[in-house]
Amino acid sequence: MHDIPNRIADVLLEVEATLRTGGRWDSCQPSQEALVSSQPFCFDTLRFEQWLQWIFLPRMKQVLEHRKPLPRNSGILAYAQETLRKNDLLAANLLTLIKRFDDLIAIQAGAWQH
Repeated sequence: MHDIPNRIADVLLEVEATLRTGGRWDSCQPSQEALVSSQPFCFDTLRFEQWLQWIFLPRMKQVLEHRKPLPRNSGILAYAQETLRKNDLLAANLLTLIKRFDDLIAIQAGAWQH
């Protein structure tokens, strides 16, 4: 259980690398208005890949660096499956990584229950 945060950190690094090598890493930050959307995943203002880059990765990095509690659950995979293009190698890689993240969060949550 103690290695879960390290494994999550590895997944986050892989997500970033996948976005960068796949050409989906933005060099310019979206507007503040786009980043503070009240909708889940900022779906009304950001592409999913932007949400990963500008919201998800920084928040999870902060959680890990400051040893804050990990989320008790994660439902990112279901949304990713709906929004990412099918038959796209980058999307397939991201889905694999996001599933790994969701699975690690579920393992961590299961350990808390015992």
